[in-house]
Amino acid sequence: MQIGPYTLSSKLLLAPMAGITDPPFRHLCKQFGAGLATSEMLTSDISLWDSKKSAQRLPQRDETEPRSVQIAGTDPQMMAEAARLSIDKGAQIIDINMGCPAKKVCSKAAGSALMQDPAAAKAIIKAVTRTAEQAAVPVTLKMRTGWSRKNRNALEIAKIAEDNNISALSIHGRTRQDAYTGYAEYETVRRVKQAVHIPVIVNGDLRHADDLTFALQYTGADALMLGRITHGQPWIFQRYNTLLATGKMPADLAFSEKKQVIIEHINHIHRFFGKTMGVRLARKHIGWYCDRLHIPAEKKRTIFGATAPESQVQLLAEVLDNPPNEAPKQEGINL
Repeated sequence: MQIGPYTLSSKLLLAPMAGITDPPFRHLCKQFGAGLATSEMLTSDISLWDSKKSAQRLPQRDETEPRSVQIAGTDPQMMAEAARLSIDKGAQIIDINMGCPAKKVCSKAAGSALMQDPAAAKAIIKAVTRTAEQAAVPVTLKMRTGWSRKNRNALEIAKIAEDNNISALSIHGRTRQDAYTGYAEYETVRRVKQAVHIPVIVNGDLRHADDLTFALQYTGADALMLGRITHGQPWIFQRYNTLLATGKMPADLAFSEKKQVIIEHINHIHRFFGKTMGVRLARKHIGWYCDRLHIPAEKKRTIFGATAPESQVQLLAEVLDNPPNEAPKQEGINL
C-alpha cells in the first residue's frame, strides 16, 4: 500500500494506542513485519511538548521509516503547528486523530467527537494538510464509523478528507457511542472504500485468521490495522503476514524464541524510559505476555513486585524458564 511517497512493506499496520505504542513497542512490531507503526496520540498544544513524556512520544530519529506521528486537537491552527513541529522533529507521516472515543478526549470535542461537526473536521484537515504539503509530508486520518449508531457519517467525513488531500483513511468499525463494546461492523467501511479513491485501512475486531481474510474481502480495504490483538504477542505480525501471503497460518514461535523477544523488549523499555519509569511501564507488557503464555497469576504478581530493572528482568526470566507444562491455544489465534 502506498501512503504519499512511501510504499509500505506489509498490509498489516499497528494501531496508535495511548500508553502502548511507544518507541520500544513500535520497534518490535516493525521487526516482526508491521508495515507502519504510528506513535501514541500527541496533544496539539505544543506548549506541553517540553515535558519528557511528550518527547518520548515523538518519532525517534533512529526509527525505521516511515515515521508516523498522531496528533489530536480541536483548533485548526494549533493542529497545523503541531504538524509542523512534528515534521521538524522527524515525522514523515502525520495522522489526525478523529477516532479516539475516550471521555477525556471527546469532552474537549477532540478525537471521534469531531465527527459530529463535519465543518470543524474539514477545517482541521485543511489546516494540517496545507502545512504538511509544504514539507511534502502525507497526512492520514483515523476515524470511526460515526458519532453514534444513528449517525454513521464516516462516508461524509471520508469525502471531505479525500477532497482535502488526505492520503489514506483508517476506519475503526465502531461508533464513538460504541467505544470498544459490541462488535465492529464493516459495512460502513465497505461503503467508504467504494466511494473514495484513496487507500482505506480497516480496524476493529481483527483477532482471528478468519477475521483478517473476511475484513479484506468484504470491505475491499487496502490494509488492516491491528490494535489490542498485538498486546503480549508482537510476533502476530509475522504470523499474519505469512497467512496473507500463503493462505495458511504458520506454526507459532517456540517458547524459547518468545522468551528471547520478551526479555529484549523489557530491557529496551528500561533503556529508553530509565530505571524508575521503565520498571513501571514494563509491568503492563509483562502482564500481557504472561497472560498470553498462561503464566499463573501468583508468578505474575511476583514479577510485579520488582522495583529495579535488574530484578524485574531476573524474576521474569526465572518464570519463563519454567513455563506451564501444557498451555492452551493462545487467545486470538485461529490455527
